[in-house]
Amino acid sequence: MVPVPDRPKIYHITHVNNLQSIVADGCLWCEAEATQRAPANTTIGMGTIKARRLGELRLDSHPNLHIGDCVPFYFCPRSVMLYVLHQGNHPDLSYRDGQASILHLEADFYATVAWAQKKRWAFTTSNAGSRFFEDYADLTHLDKINWSAVQARDWQRCKDGKQAEFLLEQRFPWQLIERIGVLSRQIYERVANIIPRGGHCPTVEIRPDWYY
Repeated sequence: MVPVPDRPKIYHITHVNNLQSIVADGCLWCEAEATQRAPANTTIGMGTIKARRLGELRLDSHPNLHIGDCVPFYFCPRSVMLYVLHQGNHPDLSYRDGQASILHLEADFYATVAWAQKKRWAFTTSNAGSRFFEDYADLTHLDKINWSAVQARDWQRCKDGKQAEFLLEQRFPWQLIERIGVLSRQIYERVANIIPRGGHCPTVEIRPDWYY
């Protein structure tokens, strides 16, 4: 069994078209807030799962907090959801343009928890969009995550554990994003042109190993 990493990293995937508004707002918004703001962003998630997160699924660690009230991150790049986008054939998926324009926004887990003094946060041991997951808001339970599954590249037999999530209430600050991983030089240049000089400037890297 793989032990808890010394410095876990967390990853949010989004379309490159959304980066401009993330930088302008200074944060990533949770689905509930984004729905109210109705930005002209490119949606890559599944509508049925988004609706379930917004109206049905709550956290045991924060009983009055819906999953949709939180910004979701995975504990790894090259997630199961990215594979679904790459395949582009799931019946609940409206986005059909594959993974080429998808960004990985990377942050440090412990730095995020340290920032979130007045925000509720939790992590799950599997997909928070399912009806069967465990969640915790205590760092002593990090060993409940299946880190072997999180780090697996062949995840067919450990799909549930691969989809462990970190959830932060309402908004995730742009200044906590440390690195942006992209698939190609073309998207690298788009990202570099969007990030303003003189402001917060995460490292941008072409990382084909984070993709399928």
